[in-house]
Amino acid sequence: MGFAPLRGVFTVPPMTEWQTWQPVPPLPVSLSAAVLAELLDGGQAFRWHALPEGAFEGVWGGHHVRVRTSRSGSGGLEFSAPVWADRAATATALRAYLAGPPDDIDALPWRSDPHLAACLNAFPGLSILRQPFGETLLGFVCSATKQIVQIKQMLALLATRHGRPLHSCCTDSAAGSVIHDPDCPTSASNALDGVRISHRLPAWTELAVVSVDQLRACALGFRARHVAGIAARLAAEPGWLEATEHAPYAEAKARLLTLPGVGEKVADCVLLFGAGRLEAFPVDTWILKAMARRYGLDGWKPAQIAQFGRAHFGPQAGLAQQYLFAHERAVARSRV
Repeated sequence: MGFAPLRGVFTVPPMTEWQTWQPVPPLPVSLSAAVLAELLDGGQAFRWHALPEGAFEGVWGGHHVRVRTSRSGSGGLEFSAPVWADRAATATALRAYLAGPPDDIDALPWRSDPHLAACLNAFPGLSILRQPFGETLLGFVCSATKQIVQIKQMLALLATRHGRPLHSCCTDSAAGSVIHDPDCPTSASNALDGVRISHRLPAWTELAVVSVDQLRACALGFRARHVAGIAARLAAEPGWLEATEHAPYAEAKARLLTLPGVGEKVADCVLLFGAGRLEAFPVDTWILKAMARRYGLDGWKPAQIAQFGRAHFGPQAGLAQQYLFAHERAVARSRV
């Protein structure tokens, strides 16, 4: 199935129906605009989209926000939430989402690894997002053989057609009247080639009643069978997903590998980006290139490279992986 092209930046109306920009509670480190872009739109998550003037708009869980580097020059971040959102709760949730699992750059072997040191210098402050586990599983099951732009479209279609509305706020519960919000889902202006940021991703319990044909209609292709199979499995085993999220790394990975469509790389991505398991070391084409070019591991199989990564980079291997991944993609872009 073909994909309509997604624009990297889409035009939105003035933010008159969004709350005023407010500081994000301080993060452990300051983030530049380039690092913020890599963090939100570099392949960890698939429901963030660039706005004009360096801001990003995104959704995770039931949260819908815009975020940007501070215009005050403080080195921090600012966020704006829709008029219906609880500002304090959104700020707390956003900080937790951006801060990710506790990490320790000094625990990485950058002193003896000049390439890793160069990656750290290129993206200072890059970290791992702390995303909802179920959403992360859905995103990476849909990621097989697809680029980020296509994964975004699949998830946007799943959300719009099968997820719950985010903007229940478009009706003012106190006054019982409609708020004239230009970004309300009734408006076509806040659209990404016809797919609006208006719904949260469907939960696995909701996907359990969606047919394979309906999933294919969301551009999932062969991934529709995998999503349907996982949804059926989780419906039959309540609590399985939560137990997997909190299990030790090796046990959690073994459990994930029993799901249809989940291989080594997807399992490690889900555990790293959805459960904060920093010992996970996902190996994709970018990491294969990085390890061949920078570490002489040409011809190594993904499982061998993952084992090397965990041994060489230690308990923070997943953090190192993200720096290697970001750096390799940036080098490729610079050559275009």
